[in-house]
Amino acid sequence: MTNYLIGLIGSGIGPSLSPALHEREARELGLRYTYRLLDLDVIGQPAGDVLAAARAEGFAGLNITHPVKQTILPHLDEIVPEAASLGAVNTVVFADGKAIGHNTDATGFARSLSRGLPDARLENVVLLGAGGAGAAVAHALLSLGTGRLGVHDVDLSRGAGLVAALQRRFGADRAVMCRPDAVRTADGLVHATPTGMAAHPGLPIDESLLREELWVADIVYRPLETALLAAARARGCRVLHGGGMVVLQAAESLRLFTGVEPDADRMLAHFEELEGEPAHAS
Repeated sequence: MTNYLIGLIGSGIGPSLSPALHEREARELGLRYTYRLLDLDVIGQPAGDVLAAARAEGFAGLNITHPVKQTILPHLDEIVPEAASLGAVNTVVFADGKAIGHNTDATGFARSLSRGLPDARLENVVLLGAGGAGAAVAHALLSLGTGRLGVHDVDLSRGAGLVAALQRRFGADRAVMCRPDAVRTADGLVHATPTGMAAHPGLPIDESLLREELWVADIVYRPLETALLAAARARGCRVLHGGGMVVLQAAESLRLFTGVEPDADRMLAHFEELEGEPAHAS
């Protein structure tokens, strides 16, 4: 039987649920599967060096998370077209002597939004954050039919770069740069920055901009109830936490690592056991 050694590269990833999610589903599938956290803050080495060491040690693949989904690209031998168009990778498969980059964040977010907020209006949506996860969310939203996507990032050049990439792929009228107050007239808000995580507490936007007609999705999942979602819920907004996205992207990553199709519903149920809350909207 094949032994699968998998890892997660990122910073401050100690609270990650990825090991539990992957290993339990692998056991259900009858696979021998070990998942290790490769925390850059603990290891003290650049992500490229950690990736090279994992390849040398016989890892079958890696998940990649904040803050290296984009900076890892030069260290890969090949990037599949979808990930290349996103300019970010969250999954690396070692196969045939190559490190091959994939991105399962976009499909994970799209599936989570469709499950959790199936009737959400998508005509006008604001996205906060243009990093690796934000890029995946942006492509997912436009692929789902968002008419106009406003992108805001504190790094103006990064925001402009994402908007330019979106315009090339989806058309010049589908994506624009915006200010946070564009939320006042938006149908939905998606938050894709680290703000709200345990290590980055706080709100990414002035809560006075939130209103009852707005739906709000957060990709942060530790904690599930971020300050943003709590504020949005208090103002009557429908909300979607990051649990669904993290589980569904994990399921697709597991399939890429092993070639075996996981049971996404079973993984969502496991996540609910771990967190004690449903993995979708409320």
